Amino acid sequence: MVAVVLVGHGSRLPYNREVVEKIAEYVEEMGDFETVEVGFMEFSKPSIPEAVRRAAESGADKIVVVPVFLAHGVHTKRDIPRMLGLEPDWEEDEGGDEGHHHDHGHDHDHDHDHHGHDHRDHEPVEVDAEIIYTEPIGADRRIAEIILDRIEEALKEE
Repeated sequence: MVAVVLVGHGSRLPYNREVVEKIAEYVEEMGDFETVEVGFMEFSKPSIPEAVRRAAESGADKIVVVPVFLAHGVHTKRDIPRMLGLEPDWEEDEGGDEGHHHDHGHDHDHDHDHHGHDHRDHEPVEVDAEIIYTEPIGADRRIAEIILDRIEEALKEE
């Protein structure tokens, strides 16, 4: 069985969590998955490891983890893979600065503590399931369609 974990950043405000949970509802309705969980980097619960454990406990032998982020950054390339027990796409040198970097054609945000926190202390989650980690949402024509819808809505409100 395949389970899905959608990963959001998390926020002290409830809206971030609500949006990710609503997307999870749509994935559950539109996809063919018995289990769809959400997990957050910080501030919101459940954490990413908690969500992955829940997915594994549902009987999944494969867990597809999808970062609900538009683009790659330090969280999608380093922090989330570490939490999942996967090899990060870039590492820090022993001095604490990003020194070793694997270039896969993506722009990377190298400011590891860019908004006042660090995720290096998390122990990787251990489950009896294969973890498959996807790309973030990225540039997609469907995103442009949503933006055009928002523009139309805003113009109607004038």
